Amino acid sequence: MRVPEELRYTEEHEWVAAGGERVRIGITDYAQDALGDVVYVQLPAVGTEVEAGGVLGEVESTKSVSEVYAPVAGRVVAVNEALVDAPERINQDPYGEGWLCEVEPAERGALEQLLDAAAYRRLVER
Repeated sequence: MRVPEELRYTEEHEWVAAGGERVRIGITDYAQDALGDVVYVQLPAVGTEVEAGGVLGEVESTKSVSEVYAPVAGRVVAVNEALVDAPERINQDPYGEGWLCEVEPAERGALEQLLDAAAYRRLVER
């Protein structure tokens, strides 16, 4: 299970990568492994305002359907349209080509509330 050091994480298994005025969001390697083969992804619309902890989208696999929660409050500024035709990218590369969306956070300090890599590893190793 990969847990990149440079990312922040949620207890619901989303990751966040900071990048200028926006953050990129996806689900972790642990989450995609637990889900199994991803067959469908529901992405938020660009321009959607999201609340931290609110539903951001949905990932459907051969095993189950799971909601994806917004790690931070803000406005969706981009979505990974490639996932519509190739949702399996989440399984193949959850931290790269399998990203879900980008959000312009309402507060920059919101990332500090999230788990660092060491804390996330402890969470999933319980």
